[in-house]
Amino acid sequence: MLKVIPLSSLVKVFSDEEPKSKPFKGMSLFKNERASVQVAICAESDCEVSIMIESTLENNIKMYIVEEIYSGMATGRAQDDYTLRRESGNFPELLRPTDGNIKLKAGKWTSLWLELFSENNLPVGKSNVNVVLKTADAQQNAEFEFDVLDALLPNQDLIYTNWFHTDCLATYYSTEIFSEEYWRIVENYLKVACEHGMNMVLTPIFTPPLDTKRGKERPTVQLIGVEYSDSKYKFDFSKLDRWIDMCERTGIKYFEMSHLFTQWGAKRCPKIIAKVNGAEKRIFGWNTRASGKKYRAFLSVLAPELKAYLKNKGIDKRTYFHISDEPMKIVQKSYRKASDIVKELFSEFEIIDALSSFDFYEKGMVKLPIPATDHIKPFIDKVPQLWTYYCGAQFKDVSNRFFSMPSQRNRVIGYQLYKFDVKGFLHWGYNFWYKRLSVGEVDPFEETDAGGFFPSGDSFVVYPGKNGEPLLSLRLKVFYDGLQDMRALKLAESLVGREKTLEVLEKGIEKIQFDKYPHSDEWHLECRERINSLCMSAKTDVK
Repeated sequence: MLKVIPLSSLVKVFSDEEPKSKPFKGMSLFKNERASVQVAICAESDCEVSIMIESTLENNIKMYIVEEIYSGMATGRAQDDYTLRRESGNFPELLRPTDGNIKLKAGKWTSLWLELFSENNLPVGKSNVNVVLKTADAQQNAEFEFDVLDALLPNQDLIYTNWFHTDCLATYYSTEIFSEEYWRIVENYLKVACEHGMNMVLTPIFTPPLDTKRGKERPTVQLIGVEYSDSKYKFDFSKLDRWIDMCERTGIKYFEMSHLFTQWGAKRCPKIIAKVNGAEKRIFGWNTRASGKKYRAFLSVLAPELKAYLKNKGIDKRTYFHISDEPMKIVQKSYRKASDIVKELFSEFEIIDALSSFDFYEKGMVKLPIPATDHIKPFIDKVPQLWTYYCGAQFKDVSNRFFSMPSQRNRVIGYQLYKFDVKGFLHWGYNFWYKRLSVGEVDPFEETDAGGFFPSGDSFVVYPGKNGEPLLSLRLKVFYDGLQDMRALKLAESLVGREKTLEVLEKGIEKIQFDKYPHSDEWHLECRERINSLCMSAKTDVK
């Protein structure tokens, strides 16, 4: 006997539990939108299942099997109740591409993930998708209806960065940094990031001083070549040039230069390698004071050449600089010194940092603060551009993407970003496959919590596949759905105005906040259908 249940993409199907969600019938979407649904499957005995798609949309559908991945640290400290499971164990997570033939274990539930995709050419109107599942002695069907609306989502105007760690790629694939194979793998992963909404990239002009234990080093991925001879610095931008060309080819629009000072206080310098008298050596690092004369002199020589290069490259208006990541109040003195240097040398650029104390902005230490979602309230309506981020510390009330959290908690960020007119969103972990503080590598299929320090799901959203190709998580897909929700709201606003759009978004509920929103798959999906209906009604009225 074969059991099948059609489900939305918001349900997480655990192998040891029959899904309790109502069967999902279908959805509307725009011509250039991607849409995902699932079919939960369970068999009484071990068997092989062949899957066929019967639909005029067959060529626009990708199929994946959702595999469970183990979590040793499932939740954050005192995580709230909007959580699926708290204990260590297996969670539905990895999307493994399938050719339509799968094996089932007796009594174990699994999920077939279907993604409908297009490049603006989905046929307008209602189309049925019939999923036929056959075993040697049984057949079951699951049906969905997709209503493709005659309109296009607008381009994403949210600036979105999910920190891209090329050293992790080189380490996992045992590839020499800056070899041709390295560049090929990096581009593969960057392309997938862009396909899922990322349009800004952390650019390692020097090896980013992030998540690094004091006194230790991460592999050198420095893009700016430095030579020091006769008491003079010379710079080579050829690797940076190749990086920018690659990024623009894959769809990146914005560039954030890696932090010019160490994390959590700006007290030391990033690792910088230079050729000195013909030999490569580290000229700055943990042993160098951030505000020391030597480093300041180095930046003073670099700044005009780098700025001229960025302008000549045509990306100076799309480039952002960092000082130090996540400084706290107790380090204001060292942060201010570093800030003064950066503001003096790069005054014509936006300077951004993830921080959650309003003091840093109020005292003029950073032009564009990026507070965490659970510390954002003091910044709302007080800064010229509202940005935000979350990470492993945001486990109470607000949206996040941990294994243990419902997918709706991941996706709702799109509604929130629109509601508060957020201009930029940052996350630190697209593919961080090291232990905390980069003290060792991990196998992301086996160790998903950075050595037991971050809740599973915080440090990466992709997995290393064969031949340098990434494997995707369902969390990556669900977050992208949130970005599409935001774009649908933008479309509605362009047609009926912001006030009417917000009215439809918040119909029948309390005002959406970052820490308050309905905890309901049904509400989320119904809300999206209202937004789509609003757009199409407005288009008809205009005609």
